[in-house]
Amino acid sequence: MSDWFLQGQYGVRFEWGPVGARHLASDTGCLVVVDVLSFTTSVTVAVEAGTQVFPCAWRDETAAAFARDKGAELAVGRRAVTPASPWSLSPAALRRAPFTPRLVLPSPNGSAISAAAAGSTVVAGCLRNAAAVGRLLARQGHGTTERPLVVIAAGERWPDGSLRPALEDLLGAGAVIDALAARGGGPLSPEAAAARACFDRTSDVAAAVTSCASGLELARSGFADDVAVATELDVCAVVPVLTGGAFHDGAGA
Repeated sequence: MSDWFLQGQYGVRFEWGPVGARHLASDTGCLVVVDVLSFTTSVTVAVEAGTQVFPCAWRDETAAAFARDKGAELAVGRRAVTPASPWSLSPAALRRAPFTPRLVLPSPNGSAISAAAAGSTVVAGCLRNAAAVGRLLARQGHGTTERPLVVIAAGERWPDGSLRPALEDLLGAGAVIDALAARGGGPLSPEAAAARACFDRTSDVAAAVTSCASGLELARSGFADDVAVATELDVCAVVPVLTGGAFHDGAGA
């Protein structure tokens, strides 16, 4: 492939999914992964509590072995939560769960994007911490033509495995881009500017996420509390940064 897809003349860039992450991360020093329902939202909840979060792309026997190797608890599926295994990808469940210092959090979308950005600074962004992410990255000089960054919306998957662009991730990415632009980041690529405009022109972001396809899926499956946590706009001051294989709070950096 040629370099036309890299959005190379812009300080803030935007793309979708693990494939987009692999291609654009190679040309930037910082990648913000946005997976609102629910990987990056869950990461913020866990890191707020003081937990180190190890991303893992798969929820199978390799994830269990990975957790044992890291001396960490393993998050289970939403419906598999038990008193013995209270941690899951559900941010609401994580709030209720007892504290654990180390947690492996499987997610085929958010974790795969984090892994695709090897060599770049990886930050977990969502609606809860968009302003904090923008503040930190602007303070560190990211998001300029000299130090470009890319915001990756995770999206979801259709049954055939292809990418389904998801409104909640577009809005979350737009919120991060808006926070960066408000602090001097840029110039924005047309793709990034469009994501920002989607966020700016959505009068009620929480309502949009709650009533979009992904929000309805979770609510009708009994996990409306997860959507409520994910739509807490700018309530979180932590900025999870992937360091040594785990997300830690980088807001004090």
